[in-house]
Amino acid sequence: MRPLLILALVAAMPTAAAAQTPDQSATEVAAYIARADQIDGELGSILVRDPTAMDQARAADARVKAKRAPRLNGRAILVKDNIDVAGLPNTAGSLALKDNVPEKDAPVITRLRNSGVVILGKSNLSEWANIRSSESISGWSAVGGQTRNPYDMARSPCGSSAGSGASVAAGLAWAAIGTETDGSITCPAAVNGLVGLKPTVGLVSRTGIIPISASQDTAGPMTTTVKDAAALLTEMAGSDAADPATLQADRYKSNYVLSLRADSLKGQRIGVMRYSAGFHTGTDAAFEQALQVLRDQGAILVEITEFPEGREIGGRELTILLTELKVGLREYLATTDPAKVSVRSLADIIAFNKAHADKELGLFGQDLFETAEATEGLDDPAYVKARDEAQKFAGGGLDRLLSENKVVALVGPTMGPGWLIDPVLGDRYVGGGAGNAAAVGGYPHLTVPMGLVKGLPVGLSFIGPKWSEARLLSLGYAYEQASKARIAPTLD
Repeated sequence: MRPLLILALVAAMPTAAAAQTPDQSATEVAAYIARADQIDGELGSILVRDPTAMDQARAADARVKAKRAPRLNGRAILVKDNIDVAGLPNTAGSLALKDNVPEKDAPVITRLRNSGVVILGKSNLSEWANIRSSESISGWSAVGGQTRNPYDMARSPCGSSAGSGASVAAGLAWAAIGTETDGSITCPAAVNGLVGLKPTVGLVSRTGIIPISASQDTAGPMTTTVKDAAALLTEMAGSDAADPATLQADRYKSNYVLSLRADSLKGQRIGVMRYSAGFHTGTDAAFEQALQVLRDQGAILVEITEFPEGREIGGRELTILLTELKVGLREYLATTDPAKVSVRSLADIIAFNKAHADKELGLFGQDLFETAEATEGLDDPAYVKARDEAQKFAGGGLDRLLSENKVVALVGPTMGPGWLIDPVLGDRYVGGGAGNAAAVGGYPHLTVPMGLVKGLPVGLSFIGPKWSEARLLSLGYAYEQASKARIAPTLD
């Protein structure tokens, strides 16, 4: 298939709500595969392809002909390589898990399969979701190598859902599933010009996902439009008896597509997180343009200059993450086949990395792993104190901002543009303060494209109280429809 025809097919691929025609899914999936053949060698976003993708697509077309197609029938997605997908390796980018091939899907994948999606494969990620080292490089893993930003191959795609973000931006899938502990959906979505949603912790099952933190981890959608993110979340959300955090998910989930309204900003009080801006001139200029769009759509903007609780979160968050990492990894590894996965604990992984230092530790070390191994468990008073105080400052602080300012949501710039990939100096994030409290508090965080800064994407964050996904998606949709700010990368 010629490159121009591939591009035309990808550009014409419908959103989730569009009616399907016979043989459409097979045509679309073939185009995605051909496009990946064309450009992913340099981009490095896909870690492994699902050899059954075309069979899945033909099955989707058969459902159309039988007039029993579910809501996302035939839509082709990639899945971050820390989520169990039956028959495909789930490695977290680590050679220690290269032979970890789950026999069953994670519950969130089961839900998506029931909705009719086609799984194209697994996307690369920052190894161990960026928790191995304080000097880790976003988008690099020992299994997958370096993922690059499709807007500029010399720049970072951010992490840890790097491959998920880069692949969708480059037109290699309709959408992708990422995971976030703190910034790992919203940052790669923003710097790759995508919509990304980190849901309320507990709206989406985490069973079968290689963990960092039971307090903060969640999967979420990464898409080119808000409507597609809403469609994916509708299928992903729901309670899971094996994940106690999701106890209330069935109560709060809804069909998020039905909540989208182009006039939803009219008359709404929106808090402007000035304390999360001011870190980069070009991003600030894009943010001011975004605020004007909100005003033009009838939003009432309320300036918020300070968030003192934000300064209290950082050290406490690290204590939480490292303590829960040690416990959570042991629990996940216990579900793997010991004949294929020799590591059974964080200590085993640390030892494996030392034994394979030439492949695993050449670019950066494992200081965070080693610190995590020294933690003393979930009953440790220092951990309990950090967890309770962090929730007070993060969740309680956001609740205070929302209530005292009488606003329904908060907005701010998600991140600065992508930075140059640099194995010597490592990641050089610019900004990122908008989402930290939402991550630690377990609150929802939506990022929507707000244009380009010198050719590189930046995103606008919408943050609200727990379980406010429907409102955030509608607000983001109204902004997206008015701003038309997303500009796709030029790769050919």
